[in-house]
Amino acid sequence: MKKLLIVAHAPSPNTLTLRDAAARGASHEDIENVTVTVKPPLEAGPEDVLDCDAILLGTTENLGYMSGALKDFFDRSYYPVLEEKQGLPCALYIRAGQDGTGTRRAVESIVTGLRWNWVQEPLVLRGEWQDAFEQQVEELGMYLAAGLDAGVL
Repeated sequence: MKKLLIVAHAPSPNTLTLRDAAARGASHEDIENVTVTVKPPLEAGPEDVLDCDAILLGTTENLGYMSGALKDFFDRSYYPVLEEKQGLPCALYIRAGQDGTGTRRAVESIVTGLRWNWVQEPLVLRGEWQDAFEQQVEELGMYLAAGLDAGVL
């Protein structure tokens, strides 16, 4: 079995909806050989990263930056996983009230330092809440898990 770790900050009902959508997509009934673990950033740590085969990150845009909780996750996990998890497949969604540019740049900088591999461009959910955001994040979770399941990631 492959292991997908979802580390997503969900401080509001809408962001909780997104985190649940990612997990729902990753747990699609046609995906047979992937287990999904969902953790808030303040509860996830290097041991979770060392134990996974891919990671899906989710964050809010806070003052043009990632959430403090996701930054804390990276601060605690960066050096303990740096050498062992190079090449880890990863994806990101950002719930951005504005444009998400600073948040995306900050996460991309850390992921580049970790030498993780993007499976697709970060998904930036901009502006006012749209119901379509939920479907987009569900598909992101499903595609990441399906890639693991098929052995292409």
